[in-house]
Amino acid sequence: MQNTSKDPLHGITLQKIVETLVDFYGFDTLAELIRIKCFSNDPSVKSSLTFLRKTDWARKQVEDLYIKTLPKLNK
Repeated sequence: MQNTSKDPLHGITLQKIVETLVDFYGFDTLAELIRIKCFSNDPSVKSSLTFLRKTDWARKQVEDLYIKTLPKLNK
């Protein structure tokens, strides 16, 4: 019997999360949904990852949005 994690983020990298959200919403909508400068001022995946890796509260907001978006991604 294999143990499976109930964590929806298990095995998903922060880079994959950011790229998926950018593909789905775009940086403009992300900047409206999560008010952080890395999504609104000269946004890029690289700069977003740098900021999110250092800022726990912002990373949590991005991860929460990803979890809320999962059902929409699977349609």
